[in-house]
Amino acid sequence: MKDKAKAPKISVIMGIYNQRNTAYLEQAIMSVLHQSFRDFEFLIYNDGSDLAVCEQLERYRQLDDRIVLLHGKENCGLAYSLNACINVARGKYLARMDDDDISAPERFAVQYAYLEAHPEIAYVGCNAKLMDGGGVWGVRRMPEFPQKQSFLRFSPFIHPTVMLRKSIFNVQEAYRFSTETWRCEDYELFMRLTKLGYQGANIQQELFYYREDSDSYKKRKLRYRLDEMRLRYRNFREMGLLSPLGLLYVVRPLAAAVVPSCMIYTAKRLYHRQEHVFESGQEIKQKRHAWKWG
Repeated sequence: MKDKAKAPKISVIMGIYNQRNTAYLEQAIMSVLHQSFRDFEFLIYNDGSDLAVCEQLERYRQLDDRIVLLHGKENCGLAYSLNACINVARGKYLARMDDDDISAPERFAVQYAYLEAHPEIAYVGCNAKLMDGGGVWGVRRMPEFPQKQSFLRFSPFIHPTVMLRKSIFNVQEAYRFSTETWRCEDYELFMRLTKLGYQGANIQQELFYYREDSDSYKKRKLRYRLDEMRLRYRNFREMGLLSPLGLLYVVRPLAAAVVPSCMIYTAKRLYHRQEHVFESGQEIKQKRHAWKWG
């Protein structure tokens, strides 16, 4: 049993809304519980999910006392969910996690050691292996030390890979909960922290399995693209990035909205497959078995 009086080193924060793929959810949760670094609490915010999902989460909670369930009566979005977790988190560091991805067993240990050794770094992500229902199909490599210009194309951090110092939010608000940041709350947060002088980094190791399939590009409807354009314009202006090139990137979300999602997905697969070593189906199968209960 854990010592309730002793604060954990890491607070893992995850929001869930009606994740009905039980296999994905189980793999995500088990990949956290099977971390080589053991000193953490696992805060899961149930963002107004239906009864079946609530019951499934309760079964997980009963199997490991590091899991703390928080419940919301209605769906309020990821930013709200993560803020609710941050408000009760006791750890020195906050580790993001999503309900359909997988953290490699050494992820927390490597990121914790990095932040302990680099006090000038406020938050750290990592590279990620890209996967779909068929297994790993590519790798996304992120810039090691993102600068302002790194935000032009997209966020230079893969949100669920990031571990942050909780002390940041003692002086700065956490995720902004608004219609403008819906679906891009992480992009806004990392741009805001960059403007305030915080430095982030990405460990150049694949410590994460990020689920990216054809459905991933169906999530952002036109209204979300327009909100992202407004978000980009305001932040690029404040970051001094509104050169002619910056203006082109402001309208990038709108351009993406008119391209069929299947074409975007195909292009992404071709790009991220270029230089990468693939895991065989058998290797993925063995790892999935390890991330199951029992």
